[in-house]
Order: sequence, then structure tokens, then C-alpha cells
Amino acid sequence: MPEIIEISDLSLPELMPYVSTNEIGLKRWFEPEPGIFIAESPKVIRLALDAGYKPLSMLTERKYISGQGADIIEKCGEIRIYTADSDILTQLTGFRLTQGMLCAMYRQPPRSAEEICAKARRIAVLEDVMNQTNVGAVIRSAAALSFDAVLLTKPSSDPLYRRSIRVSMGNVFRIPWAYIDGESPEYVYKLRKMGFVTAAMALRNETLNIDDPRLKNIGRLAIILGTEGEGLKTSTIEACDYTVKIPMADGVDSLNVAAASAVAFWELR
Repeated sequence: MPEIIEISDLSLPELMPYVSTNEIGLKRWFEPEPGIFIAESPKVIRLALDAGYKPLSMLTERKYISGQGADIIEKCGEIRIYTADSDILTQLTGFRLTQGMLCAMYRQPPRSAEEICAKARRIAVLEDVMNQTNVGAVIRSAAALSFDAVLLTKPSSDPLYRRSIRVSMGNVFRIPWAYIDGESPEYVYKLRKMGFVTAAMALRNETLNIDDPRLKNIGRLAIILGTEGEGLKTSTIEACDYTVKIPMADGVDSLNVAAASAVAFWELR
């Protein structure tokens, strides 16, 4: 049975994850072991539990304990549930809880790119995408449009940062993801060795349009997307098998990477 603890302040050290905005600090909470992350809302917490993530503790409005969070608390086993009324929790955390529940959860050991892509036919690759909102949105689109996995280069933002989880609507727990080793263009060559044809998303003249039939007939395809503004590195584009663009109307420079990913995933799924 969980231990229900009424709180009036967040000075207890074990409650620091709920007020900390230091995502790197949470990631290193048990260093050298994997750290922790924060899942928000009953829906997202359920998805994380179903994906095998283990809870450390929970912060919740009192009404959720016997209400819509009751099934979650039952699944969590013997953990500490810190609770108070909504107004008190808002004062303590500095923001209103998303649907009344936060759960600190243990990270899982990192998976390798080779492992999650062993049987994949369509994958997305994010090169140095550091915006947490964009990372979450791309992962949500990849999951929704039946992509098999998402890879990220090392400078990219962590999919288990709070904003990325929230924007993905918990789909970071539905679709496999991992970091891929190597700088550009080495990681592109690694993708080829894994059996993928590589397609760089970039606005260039010497490109294939996104609806080119040659792309749909590729058995295993890796779609590589870059950062806002700068886009993909030149070395990445030159190393890829194809450069692909979404044609823009006159005067429009490009789509946001999250929007571009949704168009590309739909067309090439």
C-alpha cells in the first residue's frame, strides 16, 4: 500500500524533484545510475507505467487519490504519495498541476540505436534539435503516423525532459527512441550500415519533392531533420542518399521542423 503524506511545504529533500527546474540535475539524480524524470497528468503517467517505467513518488491533489488517479496509485505499489488541496499545491510549486498529478519516475538504462532499429522500416532522425517543444512534437507525429523509431544526435534535447513529454502527450513512452553516436557525417554512414536509405530534409534546388514515387518504394528509410533556422549541416546533406523538400509557396521560407516532420511522416509512412 502507498504511504499518503499530507504536506504544507516542499522543504523535504525528497520533494525537490517537483520544484526543481534543473532537468540535467534530475537526469543525474542517481549518477552514475540513470536518474529520474517527471511525468505530468494521469494519462501520461499511465503510459509511462505501461511502458515499464517505475515510480519513485507522486505529488497529487487530494481528490485524485480516490478519483481519477485511484487506478494509477494502485499500480504504483508502496511509494509515497504527497498530497494537498489544489490551491496549496499551486502555491508550493509555483504553477497549477497539469490535471492534478505529478509522478517522479526512474529512468531506464539507455537503449542503443542498433537495438531499436533492428526491425524498423521507417525511422526519424533529429540532428541537434535542442528545442524541447519540437522534440516532443516530432515524437508525437512519429508515433501517430506509424514510424518505428526516433533517433537523436547527442546535442539534441532529451525526450524525457518535462516539456518534451508533455508536448508529445506521453508518446515518448509509445515509440522507441535512442541517441545515435557520431558527429556528422559519421552517423549517416552508420545508418547506411544498419541498412537504411537516408533522406535529408532540406530546401535545395537539387532535391526530390516529398511525393516522389521513388521514396515510397524504399524498404528501409531514415528521414533526417535539422534544427530551426540553420537546418541540417552541409556534411549531413552531402552524405545522404537523397535530399528531399516540401515545396513552399512563393515567399514562404520553410515550415517549422515539427510541422515539416508531420508532413514528411504522413507522405512517407
